[in-house]
Amino acid sequence: MQHTEVSTAYLQQLDEEREAAMRTASHPGSAFAGADAALHDRLEDLVQADASEMITLLLDLAEHPEVAFEEHRSARAIVTVLAAHGIEAQLGVHGLDTAIRAEIHGEGDGPTLAILSEYDALPGVGHGCGHNVIAVMGLGGFLALAALATAEPSAVPGRVVFLGTPAEEGHTGKEYMAREGAFEGLDAAVMAHPYGYDLADQTWLGRRTLTVEYHGHTAHASAQPFMGRNALDAASLMYQGIGLMRQQTPPSDRIHAVIREGGERASVIPDHARLDLYVRSQRPETLRDLSARVEDVARGAALMAGVGVSVNWDQHPPSLPVRTNEALTGRWVQAQRRRGRDPLPLGVVSPILAASTDFGNASYRVPGIHPVIRIAPPEVALHTREFAAWAVSDLARTAAVDGAYGLAATVLDVLHDPQLARAMATEFEEAGGAIDVPAYFD
Repeated sequence: MQHTEVSTAYLQQLDEEREAAMRTASHPGSAFAGADAALHDRLEDLVQADASEMITLLLDLAEHPEVAFEEHRSARAIVTVLAAHGIEAQLGVHGLDTAIRAEIHGEGDGPTLAILSEYDALPGVGHGCGHNVIAVMGLGGFLALAALATAEPSAVPGRVVFLGTPAEEGHTGKEYMAREGAFEGLDAAVMAHPYGYDLADQTWLGRRTLTVEYHGHTAHASAQPFMGRNALDAASLMYQGIGLMRQQTPPSDRIHAVIREGGERASVIPDHARLDLYVRSQRPETLRDLSARVEDVARGAALMAGVGVSVNWDQHPPSLPVRTNEALTGRWVQAQRRRGRDPLPLGVVSPILAASTDFGNASYRVPGIHPVIRIAPPEVALHTREFAAWAVSDLARTAAVDGAYGLAATVLDVLHDPQLARAMATEFEEAGGAIDVPAYFD
């Protein structure tokens, strides 16, 4: 069987546009002072002191990948490292068996910030999204701040929380945790994600899931077709309807669907059909609008086919887009430049190349950042076995250390710079403040 070759012309165009933008693009960095340079020197040394241990954990997690909600070994491995550093951690917290929480308190009444780690893998692919690197970046940054607070309590004038967050892949672990109080009392949350570039910010789409089932009447497809009502007709009409609707949606919107069920035998008119869909958009408001339009198509297809329909949203909670806090992002950029990296600003890599993350749900509760850090060549796509191989490479090991310092440094800057902390909070409020995520799509 011959297969049609897929053209790479559009990807090549995006590559050319990106390369042109990279020649002139530069992130402005930060106008805030942050913590003093000597304190950053000590923090950097502490991150480096744990580098070997963190890389060992990175490789161990990659060798033993566990999928969403089943990350028992991975979570225990992280808790064991925390215990070895004298830090008591809670395992099985905020409603999830594999969620982790640990805290350190310095000397002072400064803000409370959280550093997040993910450690779930993809079925059949392993750590093809590099969550083993995410785990180590978050843990390494937290341990460095803990060591600094132990040696110099006044150097960490506030509270730092480590949150191990399961089930990001295909699920919304952070939202489950949030509904059980994980983000209450926090002033900000930070994490970083591996990628093919160093980017200060990148577009992440909100995502909802939808199951549509059509209910008709069976009949003999030849002898009495007029006595049937074809559920598969409705499913086909809906599939075509969303395809046509794409012509009138913003370029950043995404709708993808499969017809999971549509009958057993060609001679029997199907009385049941089912579609599973993902709906994605770049802002909470546009995601809500797109959801309503997709639901209209589902119900319209039922009317045309003369069948009943059930529409079930969000078997797992939706993911919101990421709302990036620029005040925090500037400090991440400064920290990465100290490590020899130069994160590119938003827009250099096309927003067309966008996926989703449940960190978006955190970023609409508290100020947050979700930058990406290079562990692979740009042409290696996320969610592939090739990316999983790069997630244990020398590039990944270096990125794990650089990212750990970047997260710890960003937290330390907020703790030491009241102007930065106020700007972070003001920016969040001016962007709309916290939203009621569970009720948003009701």
